[in-house]
Amino acid sequence: MPSKSASVSSKISIHTWQSKKIHGETITMMTGYDFPTATALDRSGIDGILVGDSLGMVVLGYENTLPVTMQEMLHHCRAVARGASRALLVGDLPFMSYQVSNAEAVRNSGRLLQTGGMDAVKLEGGRERAAAVRAIVSSGIPVMGHIGLTPQSVHQLGGWKVQGKSAGAARRLLEDALILEDAGCFSIVIEAVPVELGQLISERLMIPTIGVGAGLGCDGQLLVAHDVLGLFDRFTPHFVKKYADLFSQMQQAFGEYIADVKARRFPAPEHSNSMDPQEYHDLVREIEMLEAELKSAGNHSERLH
Repeated sequence: MPSKSASVSSKISIHTWQSKKIHGETITMMTGYDFPTATALDRSGIDGILVGDSLGMVVLGYENTLPVTMQEMLHHCRAVARGASRALLVGDLPFMSYQVSNAEAVRNSGRLLQTGGMDAVKLEGGRERAAAVRAIVSSGIPVMGHIGLTPQSVHQLGGWKVQGKSAGAARRLLEDALILEDAGCFSIVIEAVPVELGQLISERLMIPTIGVGAGLGCDGQLLVAHDVLGLFDRFTPHFVKKYADLFSQMQQAFGEYIADVKARRFPAPEHSNSMDPQEYHDLVREIEMLEAELKSAGNHSERLH
């Protein structure tokens, strides 16, 4: 089992992913937003950790991903980078950090690597992002694409809907994937599309595809850690498999703590520290002597309790 002390040679790179695609090995990926989660994921043997802008919803409580800033992304990227040494680390470019200009896209991508500790960046969109992808890749930064349901375009898409259901829409997504590959993406996330389309795109691309609700035909799979652990109770996408229900366990544990405190069962003696009896006796005597001195001096307003 990989650990924090894993050697540099075991570090997973974009070339590792490409090799897995060639040899038919499935790629595993999950989101992570903090040090303990990243450490656990890295030690579990995950192939990639995405510091996704989904943190805006599952960690920061925003209604969607749009309010997430570069500063927030960098904060969480640094925490993840401190916890993971083996997995490929991909940082999300948040809304409006790459759409304004190619120069801005390159600058913010560089920040995710230089100060965020990431190995690569991810951005959303198809053909309209090809120029930005080329600019970022030409600066030496690996780029992961993202097509299908793109959360940053949720208003334009009319909500959280499955994409590519018609032949025309599916063909456009395939074209987008091919354009992104040609622009230099090392991998593409395909989110919320029919399983047939997920497989079709995966078979026609030379680079790995990572599915999020896109079926088994993709080269790898990605889920949000908080969904897998049952930590996010606002809603659960139908394509998520929950492996735990930690939110309920947390609520129960907090309830038991509150009950113990109110009933004065906590802290118990084993959770407390005690003074040496003689030291405590000496302390009480010193306080009594000081209070007596203050009283005799006529200073009745100053008391030690």
